[in-house]
Amino acid sequence: MNATHTTLYRGGHVLSPAYPNATALAITDGRVSWLGVDADAPAADETVELDGCLVTPAFVDSHAHVTGTGNALSGLNLDGTGSATELLDRVADAAKATSQHAIIMGHGFDETEWDDPALPTGVELARAVGGRRAYLSRTCGHTGIASAALLLERPDLAELEGYDDSGVLTLHAHKAARAAAAAAIPDTQRTQVQRVALKHAASLGIAAVVECGMVTPGSSVGEDDFTGLLALAASGEPLPRVFGYWGELCAAAKARELGAHACAGDLSVDGSIGAHTAAVTQPYADADTTGHAYLSAEDVEQHIINCSGQGLQGGFHAIGDQAIHNVLTGIAAAAQTVGLEVIRNGRHRVEHAELLDKQMIAGFVSFGLYASVQPSFDARWGGTEAMYATRLGAERSLAANPFGSLAGVGVPLALGSDSPVTPLDPWGGVRAAVNHHNPSQRLSPTAAFAAHTRGGWRATGDDEAGVLAPGAPATLAVWDHRQPGLPDVGPDSVNPRCRRTVHNGTVIFDEE
Repeated sequence: MNATHTTLYRGGHVLSPAYPNATALAITDGRVSWLGVDADAPAADETVELDGCLVTPAFVDSHAHVTGTGNALSGLNLDGTGSATELLDRVADAAKATSQHAIIMGHGFDETEWDDPALPTGVELARAVGGRRAYLSRTCGHTGIASAALLLERPDLAELEGYDDSGVLTLHAHKAARAAAAAAIPDTQRTQVQRVALKHAASLGIAAVVECGMVTPGSSVGEDDFTGLLALAASGEPLPRVFGYWGELCAAAKARELGAHACAGDLSVDGSIGAHTAAVTQPYADADTTGHAYLSAEDVEQHIINCSGQGLQGGFHAIGDQAIHNVLTGIAAAAQTVGLEVIRNGRHRVEHAELLDKQMIAGFVSFGLYASVQPSFDARWGGTEAMYATRLGAERSLAANPFGSLAGVGVPLALGSDSPVTPLDPWGGVRAAVNHHNPSQRLSPTAAFAAHTRGGWRATGDDEAGVLAPGAPATLAVWDHRQPGLPDVGPDSVNPRCRRTVHNGTVIFDEE
């Protein structure tokens, strides 16, 4: 039998409902073994002096794309470009700095923030990269621009919905082109950018990440990316835990074979608001379309039945009200087959859940659905003047992302970033939820923090983690904040610096 090891953290402030005045805690074999004041602390094998710092439960990012995040951190990040010209200049600079045979991939542009929103064409992109293969994806991940060389390499793209000769691709053509570009990345490079992303997450106090993987039509690259990431996370390196969510319709058995935690995540019922592909019941304010529904209510029904048969959590990406209606209608039909109690026990999830009314929220309550939401979407695109107002009109924009209405009737929330759509930034997520553009949809700081910590664990089926109390998993973060209670999360507040992140007693990040 291995000897136990106890580490004592003392001389700080511990955020714990079990002992609000705690200044110290002890960890033994991965769990909190004691909590209290310094004077009562037990003997320990190792002592960590907190120097007045705050200890809290560590964060969970409940929706992320780790490889894309690593590429954005270490590769061509197009966030913040102010025009098509600046975009092409940045791409050209990146091309000059890489091998002539390498594919150029970039992510993060948002043309709605440009004075002239016209996107560059594939021909212009080809000129910028010297005729090489290149693919740039919009910040939402639902539109992209392919260079002429990439289009020539994949002539089958022209047969897919969403293809355009200009090289600007949406829908199925975009997904296939992005997969073709990703397939050109060597496995060693992919593993390295995944490691970069996970280490960065740990440095921000994130101890767990929900990876939203998905099937890639006609290619195994999606599976390789997914299983490679799970293998890295399980390799013994000091990294955050990764919950693999595999997004493929009626593929629960396959998801289990891949090592997935759930058959859910980015199983897309629709697209995105920015790309005009989120499925809405009323047309967009700036385009004659109601978006695109990839999955019907019948598809949703069969998927939930399939997941229930495997005892696996299911879920969907659904943004628009028509998409969410499809989800709720399909789950209601599935409940007629497997029973309402089975549905509720499944803790099925809806990713994003941005446009929904009171009746739909009641459906979340009835079926025990979890809402995996991204407050940073409202911070960046919400309100009466930004992209959501342009796409939807001010009224629908202010009604989007109804965190307060969801939480107010007991719908469990789990906060995430959808990184690289928006950056990994857990305190920024808390701040965005507290300062929603619509005051009636704001969360309290305590509720927002809980949704980004304990809420994230509960949405994966873990009811133990996410709180610091005797017997609970020792998963925590130490912050350079020398006062009791949560740091200020007002609109102009500054994130506290993470000093250390611990997952189940193992240090996965240490500033020193």
